[in-house]
Amino acid sequence: MPSRCEICCEILIAILLPPLGVCFRHGCCSVEFCICLLLTILGYVPGIIYALYAIVFIDRNEYFDEYRRPLYAPA
Repeated sequence: MPSRCEICCEILIAILLPPLGVCFRHGCCSVEFCICLLLTILGYVPGIIYALYAIVFIDRNEYFDEYRRPLYAPA
């Protein structure tokens, strides 16, 4: 479970650059990142809304197993 400081930093980054905030949370080759990148290209505000949803409400530990874990996540 991420700390409050990590979540606040990811939210601030997601407001400035939505795909980067999602990348920090879910990895850069995830479905969430691709959706956020597409929404940000189509419109900045939808990208921010989806990034905040992906950071706050989607739990990455629920569906990440050992093979799909991002490189920076602790083992």
